[in-house]
Amino acid sequence: MGTPEFAVPSLQTLVDHGQHVVAVVTAPDKPQGRGKKILPSPVKQCALDNHIPVLQPANLKSQDFLQELQAYQADLQVVVAFRMLPEAVWNMPSKGTFNLHASLLPQYRGAAPINWAIINGEIETGVTTFMIRHEIDTGNILFQEKEPISLDDTAGSLYERLMHKGSQLVLKTVEAIATGDDQLLPQQENSTLKAAPKIHRETCQIDWQQPAEKVRNFIRGLSPYPAAWTILPGSTGEIMCKIFETSLTRLQDSTLKPGEISTDNKTFLHVQTGTSLLAIDVLQIQGKKKLAMQDFLRGNSL
Repeated sequence: MGTPEFAVPSLQTLVDHGQHVVAVVTAPDKPQGRGKKILPSPVKQCALDNHIPVLQPANLKSQDFLQELQAYQADLQVVVAFRMLPEAVWNMPSKGTFNLHASLLPQYRGAAPINWAIINGEIETGVTTFMIRHEIDTGNILFQEKEPISLDDTAGSLYERLMHKGSQLVLKTVEAIATGDDQLLPQQENSTLKAAPKIHRETCQIDWQQPAEKVRNFIRGLSPYPAAWTILPGSTGEIMCKIFETSLTRLQDSTLKPGEISTDNKTFLHVQTGTSLLAIDVLQIQGKKKLAMQDFLRGNSL
């Protein structure tokens, strides 16, 4: 059960290693891209390429869907980047249903664990498989694998690595459950747990009052999607833009307040943060393509 690109390697890895995937459950086809063509989800396309039956229920609680799902008599259900499941679904197989989550649970429960790990300046994260139960991301842990986070990682680069590391963990988990070599470990609740709630556009605006390191982490954690944004003072009015890459400068300018800029309008753009100037390296004006700073300044005066 899965929909986006993140779930594709897990499905393909199971198929490639001879696991008998009896069916795939994914979201209904929907308009995608600039042309708004009705297209299948990445997981559906992968299933079709492998000649696997596909179910696309609009309602996971409908009796028609539940009966169809039951007819496949699956021993185990694997969930990667999918919707919340009703108990009638996750409790159906004899060996239960497990989920792949892109963090080291119990840290970063929620919809955006990759983004929040970088935003919070973590130096390590990972992937976890766990058995699904009522409360989101709280089920007993099966396996975990750690993954370091570099200072230059973005949500995009970390997503790629966890996507593939997760696929191997899914295979390991399925094989362990099949042979009875799985051991369940309860998640430990404590006061230091960090959450990973869904990210909304209005929460992606950059707060230049924050220290430079925190601003840079915020931008990295939202790059390339949904992208941090700010308002810059253009020569003909305000410019709203997304920022994708920055560099720490350690430069100070006592004449600037947080959010104010320093630029030669040729080679660099620095923005004052709560501690020092931050160099903007790659940005995008609404409706335009993404540009390196020198290319941007050739056509835009600030």
